[in-house]
Amino acid sequence: MKVDRIIKNAKIFTSNKNNPQAIALVVKDGKFVYVGDEAGLKDYEGEVTDLGGKFIMPGIIDSHVHVTIPVAFDYADLGVRFEPDGKKGAMDFMAGYVKEHPGQKCYRFLLERRFLHGEEIAKEDLDAICPDSELILLEGECHSNWVNSKVLERMGITDDTPDPVPGLAYYVRKDGHVTGNSFETASWPILFDGVNDLTEEQIRASLERWIEFSKKVGVSAVFDAGFPEHNPVHERMYDILCKMDKEGKLPIYIDGSYVLTRPSKMHEAIEEVKRFNRKFNSEHLKVHTLKIFMDGTLKIETAAQVSPYVDTGVTGTTAFQPDQVAEILKALNEAGLDLHVHTVGAAASRVVLDGVELAQKELGDKYHVKVTCAHLEVQADEDLPRFAKLGVFANYTPWWHCGGGPGVLTPMLGEKRATTMYRCKTVWNTGATVAWSSDNVAGGDFLTWSPYLGMEIGMVRRISEKACVPDYFVCPELNPPAEERMNIEEMLIGYTINGAKQLGIEAHKGSIEAGKNADFLVFDNDLLTAEHEGFSHNKPAEVYMGGKKVN
Repeated sequence: MKVDRIIKNAKIFTSNKNNPQAIALVVKDGKFVYVGDEAGLKDYEGEVTDLGGKFIMPGIIDSHVHVTIPVAFDYADLGVRFEPDGKKGAMDFMAGYVKEHPGQKCYRFLLERRFLHGEEIAKEDLDAICPDSELILLEGECHSNWVNSKVLERMGITDDTPDPVPGLAYYVRKDGHVTGNSFETASWPILFDGVNDLTEEQIRASLERWIEFSKKVGVSAVFDAGFPEHNPVHERMYDILCKMDKEGKLPIYIDGSYVLTRPSKMHEAIEEVKRFNRKFNSEHLKVHTLKIFMDGTLKIETAAQVSPYVDTGVTGTTAFQPDQVAEILKALNEAGLDLHVHTVGAAASRVVLDGVELAQKELGDKYHVKVTCAHLEVQADEDLPRFAKLGVFANYTPWWHCGGGPGVLTPMLGEKRATTMYRCKTVWNTGATVAWSSDNVAGGDFLTWSPYLGMEIGMVRRISEKACVPDYFVCPELNPPAEERMNIEEMLIGYTINGAKQLGIEAHKGSIEAGKNADFLVFDNDLLTAEHEGFSHNKPAEVYMGGKKVN
């Protein structure tokens, strides 16, 4: 048989449990037609490449990223980052900046909430230092913000504006009056104000930059976790991606989604994800998943917990309850669609698991929805084996596994929870399908998008001086528990075939075996024996997608 490419004398990690390693492969018409030993090559004719023992692995699947949100961040001004000592320090810094830069239409700043030492900022404080222009102060993770009266007026936010999800996404009020502080989806229209004004040229330029990065590091497929509260612009960006696909400019497979953030829009969202499923069906962009934001983040205590936060005594709130999740699952099951859920706190993942259990009990053998819980920073002991039992995918973001660290989170979570986070190895050992992701929303230098950074921190659970990370990362101590560290084979499987299973594309991608798309990476060094600390500096020498070299 005449073929397009024959490779021999390679060390091939296939991610195929039935044939885990090979030394030769053959490609024809963009697919693998043979994977095995060199004796089997006698049946094929074509150009032969002797790799001299170089390492080959399947194309990487990043199973929770944000493709469209970074477009907005590329053109957004997040403001001046600073680290004050308490509220007075924050006010003095911002007042000084406004005085030194008079006449701006809007002043923007960014800080981590912990620098306020528990003190609160209100619109009156911001009005006092900036009465004539808008002022926006973003919290470090961009899940909450503070604004002055000028911003509230322009955005139409009043004392009568309802909270999107009381207890989770809300406007802080005092004596019935909005204070200018808002959380989660209540704050995101302010964060992404102006995104609808982006031109097609701007959107394309940003998407092309992400595509080039993905080709460079060997990411051949992703799950896009959507753009919460901005589905119209999200759809517009998908329209542009479809155009790019038809033009042959989208080699990365994107498994897209439609985002639901609040119960009041549940039925609307189900109909919309059905519409997205019908509309977006090009070669490299398909949509078959509803994405839900079940809770928030740890640092601002919007992540929903089973046990209360130590410092405040509250548990946080989930956006949905188990019976609502079951209702959603039944509708998705009927439509042949899947569910992906943001679950940071233990209560968030428990609600999903409970909902799955309810739906499976009612539907029995007719149930077939793929359900994924993403992030899983804090999990209750009793829920860890339920992922395998219920067939729910566990998706972790391993570059977070260096911690934050326990010193920052212990005052909020208590020592036990702060030192038993990200229990991916335990869940892996139960037999659950665990996949890895980068969950990035901002492009920049793309350092934290790197799957090799995810692999390194997943294996060592700390950031050493050898790691390829942004300058502001400092996590030199091992983030406990040490037994949750993964090995390299597990990291590779989670970034390949397990990701493909989560996306439902395992028949075509995720492993090097005959009949699948010829997505593979060639490395000069052997990843299986590479030093774990500093692993993030790895990069493929050659990247093939559909049998074609793209880098």
